Amino acid sequence: MTHDPLQRAPLQQAYVPATDEVAFLDITIGDLLRLQAKNYGDHEAVVEAGADGQTARRWTYSELTKDAEAIARRLAAEFAPGERVVVWSQNGPEWVLFEIAAAMAGLVLVTANPSFRAQELQYVLQQSGAVALFHGAVARGMPLKPIADEATKDLSKSVTVRNLVDVCEDRSETGALPEVLPNDPAQIQYTSGTTGFPKGALLPHRGLVNNARFSAGRSNLGPEHTHLHLLPMFHTGGCGTVTLGVLQAGARMVLIEEFNPSLAGELIETQGITHFIGVPTMLLAILNAYHTKSFETKTLQYVLSGGAMVAPAVAREVQEVFGCKFETVYGQTEYCPLISQHGPEDDLDDICNSVGRALPQTEISIRRAADNTVANIGETGEICARGPCVMIGYNDNPEATAATVDADGWLHTGDLGEMDDRGFLKVTGRLKEMIIRGGENLFPAEIENTLLDHPDVANVAVVGLPDDSLGEIVAAFITPVKGADCNSTALKHYCRQHLSPQKTPVVWKHAASFPLTGPGKIQKFKLVETSEDYPDL
Repeated sequence: MTHDPLQRAPLQQAYVPATDEVAFLDITIGDLLRLQAKNYGDHEAVVEAGADGQTARRWTYSELTKDAEAIARRLAAEFAPGERVVVWSQNGPEWVLFEIAAAMAGLVLVTANPSFRAQELQYVLQQSGAVALFHGAVARGMPLKPIADEATKDLSKSVTVRNLVDVCEDRSETGALPEVLPNDPAQIQYTSGTTGFPKGALLPHRGLVNNARFSAGRSNLGPEHTHLHLLPMFHTGGCGTVTLGVLQAGARMVLIEEFNPSLAGELIETQGITHFIGVPTMLLAILNAYHTKSFETKTLQYVLSGGAMVAPAVAREVQEVFGCKFETVYGQTEYCPLISQHGPEDDLDDICNSVGRALPQTEISIRRAADNTVANIGETGEICARGPCVMIGYNDNPEATAATVDADGWLHTGDLGEMDDRGFLKVTGRLKEMIIRGGENLFPAEIENTLLDHPDVANVAVVGLPDDSLGEIVAAFITPVKGADCNSTALKHYCRQHLSPQKTPVVWKHAASFPLTGPGKIQKFKLVETSEDYPDL
């Protein structure tokens, strides 16, 4: 049985009140860096590791803060506080520097997946109202500048397009840094929507800073530790939980451009890695790399995972093979992003059968969909969270904000779950139709709308099918136009021209008709249950 360090009494309902064992700090991202420069000035903060496993550039906390402030002054000379700027790049030190600099300059950083194609990037630019796009050079072999130019050419207003590395190196102009307040928006992160198109969650400085600190504290991350940064920076897990968590702990961050399991194993050994976070697919890949060519893991203390349910067998294997503690996390972008996490005192049964307990300063309740009342212990309902890390709202979408955050401040996650009398949370399903593939949220309607533009497609339904490695894979059920030569090869090629690779369906089924509700809505759960009954396209 898990030891409870707070000695909490058994819960009577599926509601856990906020705890204050860790203080809430009303500070900005810039405040955080300046504070750490004083506390850990000469301590190494960021180390860049190349694809060959060799380390390249390095920054101490003092150097990181100094460089970020210089870039911030360059940005402040060109852009006004509150303006939105998009960063569209693979991981790298420039991403970290730009994230901090934009925050210091009072700008709102809008993140974009570097695998986006032009129409996806254009959506983010338009919806956010961005005034500038800062791009990397290449992402997974794909040059980004031509796509950036295509995405910005037909916009209703002019958008500045710059190379991220060039901007981070250019110190030719300086401007005065504005006053930035803790509750000011720091980022817009795009997440799922009822229409299927992403909504931009507006996240405050204080929410991002504190949420990352709470998570880092739960895994005992400190100045003596080294964290291997594997998560993509365009996601809150990468630029929030990991980056801001490591910096607040005064720890050392080893940063790689893109995930490679063999490289990760090599760095665990050569860099004395103590902590890392990876989605389940990353863990499986690193375990496979270990079994292929073992690497030394004696320094590893904590491995964390989330973004999808972690199979008990994987949790056990991580602990047995790496000889470290294992924790899972659960969250949502709209909460900056983590809501619950395991702790070092939790036993394997709780780790395998739950997503941990509420982070500090966070209330969690399971609420009945019918009347929004608190459910009983063990009763299934919607997982809701409340606390200082709740988003400001959805960008330019008050209706969606009101539908997600209720009048009492509860963030409705759209996920189904239950709670035991110790406060351990279990996720049992989703109210939303969002697909979680390898820890990344995909939106069926976006894929469906793209396929419906194809002249051979009369109707389509996109669902997630269970997969042992990725959690879910994308499946498309297609009703072809009568007489059309509709085949999966052509549709795959079409999708790859318009969508990121991870959004392209890997399972293609022919659907002469769909199971429908009385009003005529496709019953997607029945497609999942009976997918094998449909012939391949």
